[in-house]
Amino acid sequence: MPELSDFFPSDHSRASLLAAQELVAKMATDRDDFGALKCIAGVDQAFMDDQIISGIVVLKYDSFGVVELSNSLLDVRFPYIPTFLSFREGPAIVNAFKKLKNNPDILMVDGAGINHPRSAGIATHIGVAMDVPTIGITKKILCGSGKEPQQVGEAEPLIYEGRQTGWLLRSSKSSRAIIVAPGHRISLDTSLSIVKQSIRGHKLPEPVRLAHEYVNDLKKGNKMMMK
Repeated sequence: MPELSDFFPSDHSRASLLAAQELVAKMATDRDDFGALKCIAGVDQAFMDDQIISGIVVLKYDSFGVVELSNSLLDVRFPYIPTFLSFREGPAIVNAFKKLKNNPDILMVDGAGINHPRSAGIATHIGVAMDVPTIGITKKILCGSGKEPQQVGEAEPLIYEGRQTGWLLRSSKSSRAIIVAPGHRISLDTSLSIVKQSIRGHKLPEPVRLAHEYVNDLKKGNKMMMK
């Protein structure tokens, strides 16, 4: 089995990063591979000077009540490069995830999943590296195209190079569609179903929305931060 360092190599040459993404794409599966959903989580990141904050919110799936919060504060060690977000934000997510006492059955990640030019968006990358089912949620299309849904709750396929890689989901009447994509160990249809169940009157599904609020509270110093 690959080591964690195989997914997040210390060598930041383009060849090394592409090799890591190739490994992620090879190991990723878009088949449902999890049991009964009891806990679901969301993760998001925020930046503070030269540091990155990652925050995870674990929720009960039936009530969306908060079960646990976890966070990580690390130095930024990789620049922002489109399609290589995993190497910038991934280590902080891994660090926060390792601190959880209640591992979620599904982790929603603010970022792309298989809807990525090399099928290795950050949701897929984290899913494979940590062996956890993941769903990617973004506000913009990274690659591919699809019809904009008109009605709340309506979803249209996102297609890239002749293959469906996700959904455009109209989650709110007052905003454009969000992008929903499998990350790892979950199918296209199940990803969409779970995200629809997780919409609670806002544009973003509740796990990601609460994770976004959590990291911003951490950034403002309203909550205790952990290294």
